[in-house]
Amino acid sequence: MTILIIIFLVILGLFLLLLEFVVIPGITIAGIGGVIMLIGSVYLGFTEYGVVGGLVTLLSILVTAPWMFYYFFRSRAGRKLVLETQIDGKVEGFNAGSLHVGDQGVTLGRLAPSGKVKVGDQTLEARSTGPFIDPHQPVRVVKILSNAIIVELLKSE
Repeated sequence: MTILIIIFLVILGLFLLLLEFVVIPGITIAGIGGVIMLIGSVYLGFTEYGVVGGLVTLLSILVTAPWMFYYFFRSRAGRKLVLETQIDGKVEGFNAGSLHVGDQGVTLGRLAPSGKVKVGDQTLEARSTGPFIDPHQPVRVVKILSNAIIVELLKSE
């Protein structure tokens, strides 16, 4: 009878761990319960059947758990859960050769703290040096990065 309890604890513990990884990721009751049931089954194996029974229980868990996860994620249901798309997009660059520190432009939208700025004939992604800048305000280029520029609000004199 005890061997059936051990087998039941192993199966239920592995099921709860699989549930933890697939359905409710994070550290939840299912994962903690699964680990407790697996530890309990190993403990029962050692106490009821000695060293050999405990080691057989432990070895069966150590072999079955990775095999079960591998098989599940290779199955059709497991493949539906795995994200396999590749991201091949790139950030739109700009012609940095025609842009210089000190150039002036105007904000097209609100920089909070980033947004669009028109400098010369180019529309660029820009970031403010500090406070938010409202739309249609004059700005000056402070720094040029690889994919954006840093601007500051021009003070009206």
